[in-house]
Amino acid sequence: MRIGLIACDIFEPEFELLLKDDSDFVHKEYVEFALHAYPDEMREKLVEKVNALKGQVDAVLLGYAVCQSLGGFTEAVDVPTVMFDGDDCICVFLGSKEYTREKKICAGTWFSSPGWAREGIPGLIKELHLDSFEGVDPMVFMDMMFESYERCLYIDTGVKDEKGEYLAKSKDFADQLKLKHDERTCDLSAFENAIKKVKERAASASL
Repeated sequence: MRIGLIACDIFEPEFELLLKDDSDFVHKEYVEFALHAYPDEMREKLVEKVNALKGQVDAVLLGYAVCQSLGGFTEAVDVPTVMFDGDDCICVFLGSKEYTREKKICAGTWFSSPGWAREGIPGLIKELHLDSFEGVDPMVFMDMMFESYERCLYIDTGVKDEKGEYLAKSKDFADQLKLKHDERTCDLSAFENAIKKVKERAASASL
């Protein structure tokens, strides 16, 4: 059985935790999250990456939610492909019910997973090209963008880095943008289910 993983690097910490000893995954590739700013380009690039694995793997796990432009993706590629349900990465982590509940608790919530915490403010500035205005501090735009936000919610997915930097970076993000910082946990059932499903697809394809 040969499986390929192509995933947003926001999900890298969780996939590396779950797949570190899994020899069925013969190809792993993490794509920079800044592509989210260009939905059509992201879809085109991901189609190319999946199709490039034709003949090399039996199935592909696409580590993405629908993310604006990936609806119907599995029918658009030449390799059996499994992807997450859900509109975005936070829905993958929390599930739709818990995602909705947290937004009801505080509508102005910025959700921070280990991957998002790792990217931090520099990652958002890069994604949104806020550093392209000569002579203007990008934090001016960040402060404007986050004016309606009230809290940063760190989602502990069970991934632990050696120095506890994920949580520390999430708190630093909140401090810099003057947001309340909360924490909660989630399981990785969406990841585990997707891995199980892609293994089933790969087993069928390899017969």
